Amino acid sequence: MRVSGVEGTREMDTAVTQDRFRELHAQRDRLYRAVALAVGDAAVAADAIDEAMTRAFTRWERIESYASPEGWVYRVAMNVARSAMRKTRREDLWNQPPEAAVTDDEPDPELRAAVGRLPSKLRTVVVARYLLDWSTARTAEALGIPEGTVKTRLRRGLARLASDLEGS
Repeated sequence: MRVSGVEGTREMDTAVTQDRFRELHAQRDRLYRAVALAVGDAAVAADAIDEAMTRAFTRWERIESYASPEGWVYRVAMNVARSAMRKTRREDLWNQPPEAAVTDDEPDPELRAAVGRLPSKLRTVVVARYLLDWSTARTAEALGIPEGTVKTRLRRGLARLASDLEGS
């Protein structure tokens, strides 16, 4: 059956849009693992990713045109997680047992603990660069910061990790 006219174009556009959102949604677990490692709380990360994916879905007409929709989701999820943690006034999530934020692709507990001791701004960049394997440019775009800031935070974060892990 041949589809023609405006209605056929809309149907094809809708199918393409749905496929693009499915591609983003396929990244959900990977983004969840990154947020869980960055914030140190699996439950907060799961809620944050769900909220970010919901926001992406409701704003998809705009978000699908972004160069990195998954970067937008990561950034929103991190903001949601930070907000939730501030609201509950958690002092130190990293005093939890290592099992609290374990995921299938979890790094070893010593590295996880060292990442957890990094300040949030450094931790977010390190996780985006190494767990998500994003480029400096993609990380900068996702977090809404200049590339130079990503490089500086990454350098500082890796130096702290190296120092922390050498001292262990």
